[in-house]
Amino acid sequence: MPLVSPLPADSNPEVAEMARFFNETLGFCPNSVLTMMRRPRIAKAFIELNMAVMENKGRLTSAQKRLIAYVSSNITGCRYCQAHTIRAAERYGADAEQLEHVWEYKTHPAFSEAERAALDFAVAASVVPNEVDAELNARLHQYWEEDEIVEMLGVIALFGYLNRWNDSMGTTLETGAIESGEKLLGHRGWNTGKHK
Repeated sequence: MPLVSPLPADSNPEVAEMARFFNETLGFCPNSVLTMMRRPRIAKAFIELNMAVMENKGRLTSAQKRLIAYVSSNITGCRYCQAHTIRAAERYGADAEQLEHVWEYKTHPAFSEAERAALDFAVAASVVPNEVDAELNARLHQYWEEDEIVEMLGVIALFGYLNRWNDSMGTTLETGAIESGEKLLGHRGWNTGKHK
């Protein structure tokens, strides 16, 4: 049972209009946003931040951003965000080999050295204490522009917020997210956990 129940999507028309952004990303408005709607300014600020972070200005693609978010969410243990991010990665055209082998990214041929550096960054920036070090800094700068590194860390930080929000709230997973989690992550032991 969630800590706080989500409100109906039409509870705040202004927030509901902004939340249409998620129809492209996920195919539905997430229950996390419907819970944030209890304080509309939080919901609006979150949606604005999400749109800004997920906007692509460099070579980093929408699919790559969602894989970074997935790796970050997996490190923190948030099953809600794991299902959402793997679903969004698939919807944004992530390579099937990458979806299947995301946890072998260090050695699997579906990943470039640039992608390996980005996913190592997602791991290092998501653990406590933080493990971003000089060696990783150098590798990131070898493959990515500083503006692109800002985009990556924006994704990691956004999901740091979402991981804490959804794990603490025990946010109920939506049907579509459950389907994606079972299809794409079930073979790795993923389940809904407390997000029923």
